[in-house]
Amino acid sequence: MTTSTLDSPRVSEHESRATPPHNIVDLLLRAARLHPHTGVRFIAAESEEKGAFITYPELLDEARRILGGLRSRGYRSGMKVALLLEHANDFIPAFWACALGGFVPCPLVPIRNDPERWAKHLAHVDTLLDHPLLVTTEALKSDLPDGALAVNLNALRAGAPDESVHAAQPSDPAVFVLTSGSTGNSKAVVLTHGNLLASMAGKNDRQQLAGADVTLNWISFDHVAALLEAHLLPLYVGAVQLHVESAAILTDPLRFLRLISRYRVTMTFSPNFLFGQLNAALEAMGDEALAAWRRSVDLSSLRHAVSGGEAIVVATGQRFLDLLAPCGLAPDALWPAFGMTETCAGSVYSREFPRGDAGREFASLGLPVAGLQMRIADDRNNVLPDGETGEFQVRGPMIFQRYYNNAEATRAAFTSDGWFRTGDLGRIERGRLWLVGRSKDSIIVNGVNYFSHELETTLEALDGIKRSFVAAFPTRSTGDESERLVVTFTPSFPLDDDDALYRVIIAIRNSTILLWGFRPALILPLPEDEFPKTSLGKTQRTIMRKRLEAGGYDGCKALVADLANRQMGGYAAPEGDTEAAVAAIFAEMFQVAPDAISATASFFDLGGTSLDILKLKRHVEQRLGVVDLPIVTILQNPTVRALAARLAPGERVTAGDYDPVVPLQLTGGKTPLFCVHPGVGEVLVFVNLAKYFVNERPFYALRARGFNEGETYFSSFDEMVSTYVDAIRKRQPHGPYAVAGYSYGGAVAFEIAKVLESQGERVDFVGSFNLPPHIKYRMDELDEVEGAVNLAFFLSLIDKQQSLTLPPQLRAAMPEQDPLAYLIDHAPPGRLAELDLDLPKFRAWAGLAQSLLTLGRSYVPSGSVQAMSIFYAIPLRGTKDDWLNDQLRRWDEFTRAPNRYIDVAGEHYTLMGPAHVATFQAVLRAELDRALGGK
Repeated sequence: MTTSTLDSPRVSEHESRATPPHNIVDLLLRAARLHPHTGVRFIAAESEEKGAFITYPELLDEARRILGGLRSRGYRSGMKVALLLEHANDFIPAFWACALGGFVPCPLVPIRNDPERWAKHLAHVDTLLDHPLLVTTEALKSDLPDGALAVNLNALRAGAPDESVHAAQPSDPAVFVLTSGSTGNSKAVVLTHGNLLASMAGKNDRQQLAGADVTLNWISFDHVAALLEAHLLPLYVGAVQLHVESAAILTDPLRFLRLISRYRVTMTFSPNFLFGQLNAALEAMGDEALAAWRRSVDLSSLRHAVSGGEAIVVATGQRFLDLLAPCGLAPDALWPAFGMTETCAGSVYSREFPRGDAGREFASLGLPVAGLQMRIADDRNNVLPDGETGEFQVRGPMIFQRYYNNAEATRAAFTSDGWFRTGDLGRIERGRLWLVGRSKDSIIVNGVNYFSHELETTLEALDGIKRSFVAAFPTRSTGDESERLVVTFTPSFPLDDDDALYRVIIAIRNSTILLWGFRPALILPLPEDEFPKTSLGKTQRTIMRKRLEAGGYDGCKALVADLANRQMGGYAAPEGDTEAAVAAIFAEMFQVAPDAISATASFFDLGGTSLDILKLKRHVEQRLGVVDLPIVTILQNPTVRALAARLAPGERVTAGDYDPVVPLQLTGGKTPLFCVHPGVGEVLVFVNLAKYFVNERPFYALRARGFNEGETYFSSFDEMVSTYVDAIRKRQPHGPYAVAGYSYGGAVAFEIAKVLESQGERVDFVGSFNLPPHIKYRMDELDEVEGAVNLAFFLSLIDKQQSLTLPPQLRAAMPEQDPLAYLIDHAPPGRLAELDLDLPKFRAWAGLAQSLLTLGRSYVPSGSVQAMSIFYAIPLRGTKDDWLNDQLRRWDEFTRAPNRYIDVAGEHYTLMGPAHVATFQAVLRAELDRALGGK
């Protein structure tokens, strides 16, 4: 039945019946006893070949050592343990240590680049779980709040093995799993040992895995499917299981297929959106490249790929099977499924795709596993007959019974006769389930739940939107692979003010990307009377969705499309193969039809973010065979036509003559703003900020010299300033000027303003983003080690605590330990993949940053400008008040008129980050208008 060559005995029917598991610990003990040579392989993000393999007996031994570490510290059974662990090779043994000892674990993953949101989430979890113990790594531990009860996993690993096992009962909690909700509204689903055992029995009755199977997982362990479908289920039968970092697949979807081929995977799981991405990647190859790729991949081992988390679009699934049939993929290898945290992940499976779904848009999710009952009910809880649509409800031994510490939510989740209300709308035909939508106020995109009110709260704070008249809801058109987000709002200004309207639409798009990581499919301005509300004032999103899908907002859609077309200068068709290929990449990234991408539309105007730039670089390199595309080439050539003109497929692209000016936003008639890079030299930090200036004023960034091949570093501070002044005057020959700088760039902006004034020009705005005038003392502190650590912190490769503790440790380890190699080796693999960063690239970047620090060591401010606006945030060290009064106010010595000091949210490195850019831009734009007289 299986094609894996791994030799491992199947659990015999006699032995399984003779020793039925009493709790999940019995599953690990049984696997270690009966399958001593199989186990878990952890595949490194940077390589498909590297990675540790541990057998099930070795996993048991490691879990016992961690348990010994817990018990030696006085922790006892029944205690809640939050597992703040990012990597499978940390999470899995820690989970089993908890199970062996009778602790109740709860998976957690950090929220990156948003410390305020992360702090709120941690506080919520701490309250919800009665102040749990946090087991984490040293790197993540440093970001925890003061007073948190936390222990380093590696310290626990050093404990003496403890072989005594807690005798858990089937009704005891085995794990808490948090539901979706990123701003403090997560619920903790209590899954008992009995729930998990019933689920494993039901799953494998349907999936028929055995010890010779090989499974593959790329989902993080805060998702219930990773723990149950991808870990407990293969362990249940003693199969080999592979775990790879999520970022490794999300940045290179085709790696998913290569891993299946290399390791002869027989079963895997993925949300539907990945299959759509795989289709797009394969279709973009071209016939010859696709044929060659197919010859390199053998998918004949894969019996089934379970797809859950969102509805399967029949056309997407069929296309996936068709494209990979030449690789040996079976025609029935894709299994649509239904599962939730509350149902122990997969609980309804279809083995009839695609033959049973011909002529339908969405695939059936199939039949329930053994022990699960399902029904459809109306809003009065009357059971509906076959074929009628209503709320999908389930019950059975694998269904949870309560949310921890939330009796109200538990009551609301169940009917009076004990059925769990899934919140999904569906119908049952011939015993098979189809889902048709959500009855709850949530949106499922790429398999993840997002709650409407989270986004609405954020958007209501934007200028130009009437409070309580913003709504976020999903839609799904024929052929869509996932639900798509719609945002409607009522502007606080006349609807015929095109410039203001387009600016707000762009702000909504940007804020959504920064909060949730994806773009709305539609943003529609509507008058107040188009918002249906209840008697209590609650917007009725379901009614708005029905109106949209019935064509009620078609006029508004056309208005917005026409507005966008006019604002971006009309449509110009791509010309030639290279322009067409680049346009296709833009279309795929922004999820629009290829013929909607104009050859003259800017990547940034379309919604490209700083991370999107790096994704675009990878896509162009992979699709067009371009060798090492410089980022500056994208920054300075952001349209399809301009970028295509710089590309030579199969060849290395050179950056061309150095030009420090990077045009991030070119629309608007007000005075342009020139922003100088921080001490790391790069300008990606300004990309998301620049978007808020659409139709208002051009936004240029100044990038340091030395990033590209053949470029030399600046030899002096004066050379840097004069180079920047010349470049600015080429773009804007005469004033009044507006210049600003972030961190190190604040001093450079001050010097630029001085030179411009000495040339007889007016400089009406000089901005410093959190930098005092005297920087030499800080530059002197930053030797090569601390400079590299500083760069790593700026790039989110390390956290704040590590940025403080690592420099002395790295200096002490020299010369045996290369500090830069250490930083890269210990950086999150997913972040390195996002940044397309390796050791040689990091070393080159650190060298450039060090050259700028060297220039700063000789800098002593002198002279004066008319006035400055100083934006101050929480400093790297000390209090905000001391920073303002002792350091920043010394700018008063270098201006001829009073300065303005503007308090902004966030810390030094986060004031323009996702959590604060929306508020920072509003403050900055207002200050620019004040200083420039609205011009």
